[in-house]
Amino acid sequence: MNSTVKDVMTTSVVAVGETASYKDIIIAMIGRRVSACPVLDVTGRVIGVVSEADLLLKELGPEHFDGPGASLRSSGRRGERAKADGATAAELMTTPPVTISPAASLAEAARLMHERGVKRLPIVDADGRLAGIVSRLDVLSVFTRPDDQIRDDVLQVIAGRSALNPVGFGVTVASGVVTVAGQSGSRSAVLQLTGAIRHVEGVVGVRDRVRYPAENPAENAASYPQTSP
Repeated sequence: MNSTVKDVMTTSVVAVGETASYKDIIIAMIGRRVSACPVLDVTGRVIGVVSEADLLLKELGPEHFDGPGASLRSSGRRGERAKADGATAAELMTTPPVTISPAASLAEAARLMHERGVKRLPIVDADGRLAGIVSRLDVLSVFTRPDDQIRDDVLQVIAGRSALNPVGFGVTVASGVVTVAGQSGSRSAVLQLTGAIRHVEGVVGVRDRVRYPAENPAENAASYPQTSP
């Protein structure tokens, strides 16, 4: 069973209220060594995220957006001028926040982080209240699974394929890279198998070393060193 966001999330989260001052936000972030924190309303719902990037606009100052060339600098960045002049979390935060459910898969979290360009995701319950936070490193922690556990899961995947005889395959795992060896009469079945193995939790890559005796030997040799990242 693949892990969910809930399995790897951090529940001790640095969060601030919407009325928190600029200085209080920095003190909280420095104290816990984080680069961003969720902003909560009075009911505990996540209404935004304030990050180092938001706070750095204060160093630029409002004049950065008012002087010569300001129209070019602020193009497409409406709101940065207000953040540069902001004093509370509500004025400094990025909103709406990019959040995720505790039940979401790690693949969903990775996809959302990539698409939205964020390093961490606040985790919210059905009511939008903060439940935890997940970072890129938390998502990547799945790749620390021991090789023997990965191999056990791969063997289960092979055993569940009715078109293949599990006895005809040998599986080794080294640093998360799975090598499948043996022989089969069905190339398509093996391709489906390697595709399924790539989705086993912790798998870094799959090496197909299966031979197909019934096929042309030259073609078989050409396809032998198939490797996927």
